[in-house]
Amino acid sequence: MKILCNPFFLLLTAAGLLFLLRVILIKTGLIFLIEKWWRLIQDRVHVYQFLKVPEFNENMQENQLYRQVSVYLNSLSSMEDSDYTNLFTGKKSNDIILRLDDNQVIDDYFLGSRVSWKNEVKTDSIKALVLKIRKSDKRRILRPYLQHIHTVSDELDQKKKELKLYMNINQNQIGRWRFVPFTHPSTFETIAMESDLKLKLKSDLESFLKAKQYYHRLGRAWKRSYLLYGQSGTGKSSFVAAVANFLDYDVYDIDLSKVSDDSDFKLLLLQTTSKSVVVVEDLDRFLLDKPTAVSLSGILNFMDGILNSCCAEERIMVFTMNSKDHIDPAILRPGRIDVHIHFPLCDFSVFKSLANSYLGVKEHKLFPQVEEIFLTGASLSPAEIGELMIANRNSPSRALKSVITALQTEGDCRGSVNIGRSIFGNGSRVSMDGEPGDNSGIFSRESVNSITDIRKLYGLLRLKGSRKAQSFNLTKGQKDG
Repeated sequence: MKILCNPFFLLLTAAGLLFLLRVILIKTGLIFLIEKWWRLIQDRVHVYQFLKVPEFNENMQENQLYRQVSVYLNSLSSMEDSDYTNLFTGKKSNDIILRLDDNQVIDDYFLGSRVSWKNEVKTDSIKALVLKIRKSDKRRILRPYLQHIHTVSDELDQKKKELKLYMNINQNQIGRWRFVPFTHPSTFETIAMESDLKLKLKSDLESFLKAKQYYHRLGRAWKRSYLLYGQSGTGKSSFVAAVANFLDYDVYDIDLSKVSDDSDFKLLLLQTTSKSVVVVEDLDRFLLDKPTAVSLSGILNFMDGILNSCCAEERIMVFTMNSKDHIDPAILRPGRIDVHIHFPLCDFSVFKSLANSYLGVKEHKLFPQVEEIFLTGASLSPAEIGELMIANRNSPSRALKSVITALQTEGDCRGSVNIGRSIFGNGSRVSMDGEPGDNSGIFSRESVNSITDIRKLYGLLRLKGSRKAQSFNLTKGQKDG
């Protein structure tokens, strides 16, 4: 009886019973039902205020606070305890990422107070994150809480930087951009391009990153525009991916066929963010061959109009074409296009780079034969030669022979009209915008070289001369024998 009346024993017994009760409630799910009832009672007692964070601001630009809150909420441990949660795989197959579901409610705790967020999605695809906070707590915690969200989201962005590829879809809707993870592996080390040209392009991009104050002093928007022109398969898309990976920029790929008019075109530009590469592919096809709802005036305003100064800064704009021969000069003038880069068909130096990348071969006995064929003017695109090497990657000799056969049979008369292999060469020149005193960025705007036919003739004479030399050596050897 003394033991039963001992206060310590009674306290220990009560603790054990409470623990047992909690285990029973958790196992049966009753604990969650009790918590829900308790929350309803609190909602009846307290007065709440609702603060909405819309996805877009009044200018139809992305609301950065919406993005920060979204990143923050998706990182909360309470996401795992919510009623509905979307599961996705990350960059690695064993990474599991949690994402808010439509109209999902999630709780958070800050400075001893509970707040809740709702991922509100209306029928017209307008999204907003709605904060529910007690009025009695608002003055005390709201500002430090929002600052906490800002800090945490920035830290998460630095740790888990995941590039995105945005595509414009669904005409006449507010949220025009949809994205997928950008996982293209192309880098400046893997693209088939002359090493000097790579170094100068990387230097140009690095100079751009440091030139914010310089652009502002000039009264210009902090952006850089590139024109990539050349036949299909010459590496334009791989170059865009290499730029995005080099800068850690998201990519906005604009499909002009899904743009309804000039105003819609402007709206798409307004909804792009800073630190991004904005790409308009096959611009010549839409201007010359395929009717489009976007006018020439709309394209010119998109490239350098007053709208650019209203958009997020620190952007790279890229326009691709097969040829710029019949393009209106107004599009190509400096200010709209800062750098012109020609992507020619494959030559011998690019071929050697491809052989090193695809086959791991730096020198081979068949290289002289390949070089002689290139000197005759025959050529293929880097993509075509790359596919031949991939198909025969287990045998470098067979791969090189297949390239030789393709050059002889399909590459004849397909030599590049432009032998100049880089944008740094002869022709009219344009100074690049960069830091004061920086002379590294001089790009040739045109690379048309009149010695093409001379080089072809030289190649034929060299091939003929080598055959005569072989014949002479053979005859001499027979006589000596």
